[in-house]
Amino acid sequence: MAEKANQRSDEEMVNSQPEQHELKRKKRIRLGIYITVFVVFQIIVITALSLTVLKVKSPKVRLGAVDVQNFTAAPATPSFDMTFATQIRIKNTNFGRYKFDASTIKFDYDGATVGQVSIPKGKAGMLSTKKIDVTVNLSTKGLPSSKNSSLRTELSTGVLRLMSEATVKGKVELMMVMKKNKSAKMDCTLEVNLSTKKIQYLKCE
Repeated sequence: MAEKANQRSDEEMVNSQPEQHELKRKKRIRLGIYITVFVVFQIIVITALSLTVLKVKSPKVRLGAVDVQNFTAAPATPSFDMTFATQIRIKNTNFGRYKFDASTIKFDYDGATVGQVSIPKGKAGMLSTKKIDVTVNLSTKGLPSSKNSSLRTELSTGVLRLMSEATVKGKVELMMVMKKNKSAKMDCTLEVNLSTKKIQYLKCE
């Protein structure tokens, strides 16, 4: 009887071994599937972050609406003086703040500077626009005499065309760790209507 019991026990052990191997194999397969899914998920997350959050774009600097406060022109001289209020807007479309250095916006007539305004050092928050109110004074007092002929003609037409440009340098900070140098550039065209003494055209790129 004892021999039969031992024989039956040995047979059960032999029969159970394939089942145990099968269970272990299934567990390994499930574990492999979980690891694969996790890795794929991580790849998707990292790819999404690199295409959105971690992609650093150049901020933009623009002029807002221009409110002319004073404008006088003398085609015979020729000369003009102008004072206006506007808003400098530094738009940051990144998922991190943009810290920029002090800079200057220049206003030109026919390539010659007739005025400028300072942009103070500051920062634009994540996905936000920094707005700076300024008053600008333009004058032809320092204009080269070589520009007199073209200025006289332009003032006689009733429309004065001006150009404005600026470059703002700074760094975009991501996740308090990554920092990348980025510059914001601006080129604007303004047209002043001498009869209404208002800006009739303003375009910035």
